[in-house]
Amino acid sequence: MTMGTLEVIDPATEDVISTVADATADDGCAAVDRAAGAFPSWADTPPRERSEILRTAHELLLARTDQVAETIVRENGKPIAEARAEVAYAAEFLRWFAEEAVRMDGGIVEAPGGGGKIMTLLQPVGVSLLVTPWNFPAAMLTRKAGPALAAGCTVVAKPAELTPLTALLIGEVFRDAGVPEGVFEAVTTSDPSGVVSAILDDERVRKLSFTGSTEVGRILLAKAAERIVNCSMELGGNAPFLVFADADIDAAIDGAMLAKLRHNGETCTAANRLYVEAPVAAEFADRLAKAMARLPVGPGLDPTTKLGPLIDADTRDKVERLVQAGLDDGARVLTGGRRPPDRPKGFFYEPTVLAGVRHGSAAVAEEIFGPFAPVITFDPSAGDDVVALASDVEFGLVAYVYTSDIGRGLAVAERLETGMVAVNKGIVADSAAPFGGTKQSGLGREGGHEGLLAFCETKYVAVDWG
Repeated sequence: MTMGTLEVIDPATEDVISTVADATADDGCAAVDRAAGAFPSWADTPPRERSEILRTAHELLLARTDQVAETIVRENGKPIAEARAEVAYAAEFLRWFAEEAVRMDGGIVEAPGGGGKIMTLLQPVGVSLLVTPWNFPAAMLTRKAGPALAAGCTVVAKPAELTPLTALLIGEVFRDAGVPEGVFEAVTTSDPSGVVSAILDDERVRKLSFTGSTEVGRILLAKAAERIVNCSMELGGNAPFLVFADADIDAAIDGAMLAKLRHNGETCTAANRLYVEAPVAAEFADRLAKAMARLPVGPGLDPTTKLGPLIDADTRDKVERLVQAGLDDGARVLTGGRRPPDRPKGFFYEPTVLAGVRHGSAAVAEEIFGPFAPVITFDPSAGDDVVALASDVEFGLVAYVYTSDIGRGLAVAERLETGMVAVNKGIVADSAAPFGGTKQSGLGREGGHEGLLAFCETKYVAVDWG
């Protein structure tokens, strides 16, 4: 079958930088055929052998850091230093799950009522469809493929149509590391809905792992429900960033810069709503604005760039709309608030801070996905319960808390309706930690031992030894 081609755009220049195969629904089904054919032998491969292959993939990916990082920048737009950090992060998932491959622990216990044993086995769930986003095209793929391959599953990966090149490089890494034919299949397409739907219709596909928007997640969950497909969903966020008056302001500013601007603010964990206690709100907002204003904006391959372009025109337009919503609601610009006048090409937007944003404003009702930091003042003496305000959204992925009182920090962390909380830290990502959210931010966890279990089925065997 002859496929068409899918153009890949550089968001810094709006130029076509490459083309890849544009798969059809039939091509997706052919990938399932290959993955299903490879599943029995891969599932029977000794865990140590699977582990060694993943460890080799870890080493190969690190050895190809420059190639993969430059590809990420060209199709994704993030600064080159961040792209290199993403490659290291992506490789760490392969190392972690190489170690987890030999930890598919079952167990045997005496039945409480007597009369036999309760034995449990962990077995690979089967052919797995991995749908990955454009913002971390390497790390989000290895965070899914690592545990899938470790558990003995075979994989059909559908990367975002905006960033297919990185996924193809990861596929080369797996092949060169010794992953057998058919165990990892990458399908690039401009028709994600049609291709994913066709794959999910195949009764041999038993797992869907998706990272992306809540809107698309709802559609995929409804589709998966038709055959009761095992699902992991890492969906949208609207992360609160809480700064109490006793916080170390220097540390809070540094943390806010990380939490807000990692990959140009285009992350599900990005600080979306910055709640700052009244006594320090003005100082915090002013210092954050000065720090953001100093960031050089430009193409990601320029080593001096700290803020690259957004992924596409729609994303930039959304940021503009949300900033304007804040201004219409009475907020004021401390820095930014426009497209850079010296960047007529590319999807750039200046790092922006608005002060005087109110809780409930349209400016913070949606996930921003860009370099816009809305600062909201809260005052406990006026009756503001900042934990209740922070949890007053449909999402519950991550929250950030800054305070010098660790007891309060942990108490706040316990109350917050999120799957993850960073206390006096601006980043939560770690390959050994369970990543995921509550409410409409998703189902299940990735990373850590939980990440391996997501690709396993637990089988209970009732045994009477006589």
